[in-house]
Amino acid sequence: MDSCWRREMEGKLAHDYLSHHGKTTLPHHRISVVTGPVIVGAGPSGLATAACLKEKGITSVLLERSNCIASLWQLKTYDRLHLHLPKQFCELPLIPFPDNFPTYPTKQQFIEYLEDYANRFDIRPEFGQTVESAEFDENLGMWRVKSVGEEVTTEYVCRWLVAATGENAEPVVPRFEGMEKFEATGVVKHTSHYKSGRDFAGKRVLVVGCGNSGMEVCLDLCNFDAQPSLVVRDAVHVLPREMLGTSTFGLSMLLLKWLPIRLVDRFLLAVSRFILGDTTMLGLNRPRLGPLELKNRIGKTPVLDVGTLAKIKTGDIKVCSGIRRLKQHEVEFDNGITERFDVIILATGYKSNVPSWLKENKMFSKKDGFPIQEFPEGWRGESGLYAVGFTKRGIFGASMDAKKIAQDIFECSRKSYQAHRHIQVCNANWRIERKGNSVRMIEIVVGIDDHLLKGEEGTLSLCMLITHFFIFCQNL
Repeated sequence: MDSCWRREMEGKLAHDYLSHHGKTTLPHHRISVVTGPVIVGAGPSGLATAACLKEKGITSVLLERSNCIASLWQLKTYDRLHLHLPKQFCELPLIPFPDNFPTYPTKQQFIEYLEDYANRFDIRPEFGQTVESAEFDENLGMWRVKSVGEEVTTEYVCRWLVAATGENAEPVVPRFEGMEKFEATGVVKHTSHYKSGRDFAGKRVLVVGCGNSGMEVCLDLCNFDAQPSLVVRDAVHVLPREMLGTSTFGLSMLLLKWLPIRLVDRFLLAVSRFILGDTTMLGLNRPRLGPLELKNRIGKTPVLDVGTLAKIKTGDIKVCSGIRRLKQHEVEFDNGITERFDVIILATGYKSNVPSWLKENKMFSKKDGFPIQEFPEGWRGESGLYAVGFTKRGIFGASMDAKKIAQDIFECSRKSYQAHRHIQVCNANWRIERKGNSVRMIEIVVGIDDHLLKGEEGTLSLCMLITHFFIFCQNL
């Protein structure tokens, strides 16, 4: 759709609204008809999708509630964080990491890569936009996305909607019995607020959660002379980050090309036991399923050890059972032991927030906010709805979905391209009469080149032309 036409229509809407209501300033609610997709979330998934669309000549609107791209990485990660996987498995589509980056880039290097990526594709998200709701309007055949900014609420109307808020949108903060008593005398914080062990030197710190973040936070605390303990409630697979001179992840991907997953799991566990020893002796029991099969079934990622196990073996990190209750200065564990702590850090992960804003029942589960269809089928829903960043396969999976989404939208838009590009708006005016709560249309005059307005594509073009008018009337 021609951008000049869009601006003209939006201008007419604003003018008519002001004339009708007699106001001299713009209202706090505005409507924007978007000819391309609306993408919710400017993390790696949203950036990848916007770039793939841009490469195909499709401009999108990217909405981000924070004030920067990749807000999870920039605002909610600890200082010593590195990519857990080699950089070749964490690249976004179309642009690789710089050659001078190490195998496992630092947090800051990854952020620099993302910022350069956005600049290369001229991706300019609309920051400070919190999406409150997104719902498909059956009458219009369009998505209506309500976003709240600092000064104005905007309703975006679009044919395609991409949910790119991902798996890590909101921190998971469990509640324990007696938590308020501990908080009265100690500190409880999620890892999203943890930056460095430097802040906890000399303190007794209990880390809850034994995933990659929990393990690395414990190591960081040790390096700054804190006294960390680690709560391990469930069975967990711990693998060396590298084996046989290469990355464990890369070796796994290579072996899976030739061997069944269970055989690869047996190989990984045998080599891990040789390198790390029997982790059961350290209080880290292994699950019944192998690491890759467990990842495929429920999405639970194995821990890639970066030095934490050595600290557990020397006693610098103590392994504890699950928490029964909290007290002032104390934690009582499931085994009946009570110990004193100054700080509790919750390395309990994140969750999807899609159910809180997306009003649909077919694509996403209300329970966990993930697509109901499992990978690799969960990227596309109905009525132009897409999902990216929900594969439970990290950035690698998100990049795969971003490419599919861009190709699908490109093919869909190409079908109506000929009808859209020749439409010339000669005139579009309407007069509205309002009496009480009722609105009556007195006159509407629309002049266009209508020789192409035939069939399904022509109907779509005409629908796009008068969409502003219908939405305007509904919001009077």
